[in-house]
Amino acid sequence: MKHAATAALALACAAAHAQQTQVKVYGVVDAGLVAEYGTPDGNRTMLSSGVASGSRVGFKGTEALGGGLSANFVLESGFNIDTGTSGQGGTFFGRQAWVGLSGAFGSLSAGRQLSPYYKALRDVADPFCDGFAGQAMNIIAGNRRMDNAVVYGTPKVAGWSAEVAYGAGEVAGDAGRKRVTSGALSYAPGALAVVLAHHRREDALLPDHVSNALLAMRYTLGAFTAHAAHVRTRGLGGADSRDALLGMGYATGAHHVMLSAIRHDDRTAARRDARQFAVGYTYALSRRTDLYTAYGHIGNDNGADFKVGNATDDGTGNAALNLGLRHVF
Repeated sequence: MKHAATAALALACAAAHAQQTQVKVYGVVDAGLVAEYGTPDGNRTMLSSGVASGSRVGFKGTEALGGGLSANFVLESGFNIDTGTSGQGGTFFGRQAWVGLSGAFGSLSAGRQLSPYYKALRDVADPFCDGFAGQAMNIIAGNRRMDNAVVYGTPKVAGWSAEVAYGAGEVAGDAGRKRVTSGALSYAPGALAVVLAHHRREDALLPDHVSNALLAMRYTLGAFTAHAAHVRTRGLGGADSRDALLGMGYATGAHHVMLSAIRHDDRTAARRDARQFAVGYTYALSRRTDLYTAYGHIGNDNGADFKVGNATDDGTGNAALNLGLRHVF
């Protein structure tokens, strides 16, 4: 009886603590037809997963610790709805896995996380929000996630906020190898959002690095949203390029139209320039479910080899058409 009472008390304590933590299960289920053109083996059509937004299931939670301090966590796993396999190369919580604290000081978190640079590109610069055949990352380097990362975000004051991240390379004998640093300074007082971001990744083997600098703007006026961005990439192997993006979104009722044009200017002697033009459309069947279609085309010069992908696939051709269904829960 004594052992039974002790076990019951332990379960009651665990339940009490669990009740203080609010946990939400969420996700995206996205399936679409992708027709690719200009691939090395000819045109092809396939059923794909996560065309508009990567299919995923996640758990997020928060616990009030008192004094305005909260503990938070996110565990997010990607999957391929067409085959039922795991995404992100089979990493179980490959999309995100972190724990942290938040309060009047801002937020501090540790784990596998989205880089500040990537969030600036996705949320401010790209009218396609890193999805569909028109996504900016078909041409512009995105650096989505950082492993072994510690991220600090400031509170928002008079429209200003900042976020910095450090990802340890964890290479024995050389702490600099594979190290990643990323940061963003944002001003978003209302309809206008402007962000300056930088991302740097040290090479795993060579004493070299790749760096990306982004200046992006988003402005909303009624149903219209304008997007503009400039990106400079330099580093490994003498890479030196400039990317310019202009885009627009129009949302009214159930309808949402997206347009963008991107120019890649290669400043090396090879002059491997490229241009992407894209258009997309979504129709909301409900608050959580929409139909979508999108088309993207890339013109490559002098041996440039950019491909039209989507939120999940890198793509294999220089043009693609998407048609699909997305449900968010």
